[in-house]
Amino acid sequence: MNSRITEFNGAILAGIKVQMSLVNDQTTRLWRQFIPIKKDLTGLSGTELYSVEKYPEDYFLNFSPVKEFEKWAAVPVSDAFQAEDPIHILEIPEGLYAVFLYKGKSSEAHKVYQYIFEEWMPNSAYQVDHRPHFAVMGDKYRNDHPDSEEEFWVPIQKSN
Repeated sequence: MNSRITEFNGAILAGIKVQMSLVNDQTTRLWRQFIPIKKDLTGLSGTELYSVEKYPEDYFLNFSPVKEFEKWAAVPVSDAFQAEDPIHILEIPEGLYAVFLYKGKSSEAHKVYQYIFEEWMPNSAYQVDHRPHFAVMGDKYRNDHPDSEEEFWVPIQKSN
């Protein structure tokens, strides 16, 4: 799997969010709600879609598939963007990220996370940092198509 380490400059996103767990996955419902709303948004600063997860600080220390986190469906916007309900603003701070290019069906993307956290991370000089995780779905994203492409961004810091 192709990966790289990069410094992310930060981003301002606009979207909708939901509390969910891996057991109670609300991702499909979230995106079905967001896509019709997205069409009416003005002030976008890009065309890509962002699927963002904000995990509690101890999420990876005491992992449980029933533990809840915040999931976002979002798009990049300018600094001047004014959010109106149900849209909220999410700022992703700058920082170091491991970026993984995934090619394949979105229904099989869990394999990427398995690779990252069971193989890549333990064998790297990094550990997970407490900042949002996100996937960027650009022009080559085709949802559940085998030729679809997206990038998974995992916040990292040097291991102690």
